[in-house]
Amino acid sequence: MTERKVTVAATQMACSGDFDDNLKAGESMVRRAADAGANIVLLQELFTSPYFCKDQSEIYFDLAEPIDDSIVVSRMRELARELGVVLPVSFFEVERNVYYNALVVVDADGEIVSHYRKSHIPDGPGYQEKFYFAPGDTGFVISETQFGTLGVGICWDQWFPEVARSLVLQGAEMLLYPTAIGSEPVSGLDSRAHWRRTMQGHAAANMVPLVASNRIGEECGETCKLSFYGSSFIADQTGAILVQAGDDEEALLIQEFDLTSIRKQRIGWGLFRDRRPDLYQSILTLSGEETAS
Repeated sequence: MTERKVTVAATQMACSGDFDDNLKAGESMVRRAADAGANIVLLQELFTSPYFCKDQSEIYFDLAEPIDDSIVVSRMRELARELGVVLPVSFFEVERNVYYNALVVVDADGEIVSHYRKSHIPDGPGYQEKFYFAPGDTGFVISETQFGTLGVGICWDQWFPEVARSLVLQGAEMLLYPTAIGSEPVSGLDSRAHWRRTMQGHAAANMVPLVASNRIGEECGETCKLSFYGSSFIADQTGAILVQAGDDEEALLIQEFDLTSIRKQRIGWGLFRDRRPDLYQSILTLSGEETAS
């Protein structure tokens, strides 16, 4: 089998209250990644604005855009076409009366190959997303691009092994998670190690590389302050972290993988050969009670 080498990048940056500045900063990070040889560049979740879900305020609904009229999607399509890179693009989407935390994957020719809406919506102190976003209605979506088949989840999705397994079962060769996560304003919990290990487990259990891109910086809202802890990373198909950013620095992570070699390992290990879907009925319910056959 022919080698299929692909170079992926994860970005990490702070986000200000200026849409244009954030968009330009994101574009700059993509250009730097492309100059370093990246074929796929993962920007963080909702990178064109501060993380507004710290508070509940109707004013932030004005940030949402329809997919066909989205400035950020349009600009990233142009950039992907110019540089010949694949870009998963996170944005705040509105469709008529409904709002979503959404993402499109733009192929290296600038065409949109997939559209995903975040499935798992958190609701806790500092992360009040249910006020803004409806649960996604797209299901889990894979993206067949010029540089491989990608599976993308958004932030809170990364905590659920069902997401990763569903994407890989559909053919994803790599998992990508744009993220906005940091301090817990009430409990004071530092979740970064738990966050990291959870995704390392997804990579290892599915034997695919994984890329996580998080923001940095301190953001103050009306009700709380969040300190985003960065720590973006790229892991290999065994879950080992190959490159990782710090918790308070702008960063660009680059890593090459041979998807052909990884596929051979995945097939040889037998994880998907030995699955028993007939025994997994309890996972289809919230309570774990098996449904009647």
